[in-house]
Amino acid sequence: MSMHAVRRRARLESLLAAQAAAVPAPAAGLEIAELRLFPVREPVSGRRWTVVRAKTRSGLTGYGECAQASAADLAAAERFWLGRPATSYATAPPNLALSGAIDVALLDLTAQAAKAPLYRLLGGPTRNKARAFASTAGASDPAAAVQRAVAAGYRAVGIAVPAPAARNQGDAYQIALRRLAESVQAQAADFVLEGGGLLTPGDAARVAAAVQRLHPLWFDEPCMAGAAETIRKIADENVTPLGFGLGIRAAGAFQDLLRAGCLDIARPDLLHFGITQSRRIAALAETYYVAVAPRHEGGPISTAAALHLAASLPNFFIQQIPFPEAAEDRAMRAEIAGAGVESVKDGFAALPAGPGLGIAISEAALEKYHAA
Repeated sequence: MSMHAVRRRARLESLLAAQAAAVPAPAAGLEIAELRLFPVREPVSGRRWTVVRAKTRSGLTGYGECAQASAADLAAAERFWLGRPATSYATAPPNLALSGAIDVALLDLTAQAAKAPLYRLLGGPTRNKARAFASTAGASDPAAAVQRAVAAGYRAVGIAVPAPAARNQGDAYQIALRRLAESVQAQAADFVLEGGGLLTPGDAARVAAAVQRLHPLWFDEPCMAGAAETIRKIADENVTPLGFGLGIRAAGAFQDLLRAGCLDIARPDLLHFGITQSRRIAALAETYYVAVAPRHEGGPISTAAALHLAASLPNFFIQQIPFPEAAEDRAMRAEIAGAGVESVKDGFAALPAGPGLGIAISEAALEKYHAA
């Protein structure tokens, strides 16, 4: 090794040593001492998700949510996280089933320790409220579901395409969809057309053409997000914006769609990616001038997390907030985290104001609605 290389290495080592000395030690007592799962189920719809609780040695408690989790998933998370500080949330391995939920829980803990709302920790707020929409997918009566959502304060709704009976739907299918969209607009509501990945690319292109004059906010999952070139053809033939995120489990898939120029709305799944990874995907989308509308199909804890995320994203567009069809299911969500977090007025949800996620979780409610 030359003397020049030796001197460069010595300078680098001294800089790294100085940098390490300048990093403050983690706050005392913020090491993770316990992780616990609370699987819950809505009493009428039967929809399930899992709440993850993280406790620190000092007694602080943070919460996050994931879709489903097993005892093996919990054991893998415990092996990695027990004894590590909550402030190391950005080091979560992305391949763990609980990574997204634990990311939210650790951010909740870190913001609580700082006595600040989570959006402050994330560098926000970029706004003081978040535009919201309610999906009516799965509703037994879509028209009535739209009416309930509008009465509850929503000014944008998601309407699901009917499940196709076969490939290559005819004009009757597109006419029925257009009439449904027109009925939503008659109630002073914008709409997202939710394809759910059910259509073939050919059918999706025809549906996009049929509704583009009604100006949907976007066409969500018009087909499966597999072949970027096929989706690019739909995007080139229509002006209807396209959104994807359903089933995407790696940030690289969003990058492929962005590079192909066929993504208008990026929809990272909050229950899978958590806040930290969703912010990284949003930053990637911003370089392509693409907006973000995170996918959220969990409980009220994820709603609070989504609102803090929205407050921190310059390219945030609108946030999906689950709005169950049954009053009993809506009451369950209010029991868990309070009615305020999922309250929508004139199309917007207010940001939670307290430290951390800014909500009080009832573990009695989590036990009451335990999913066997």
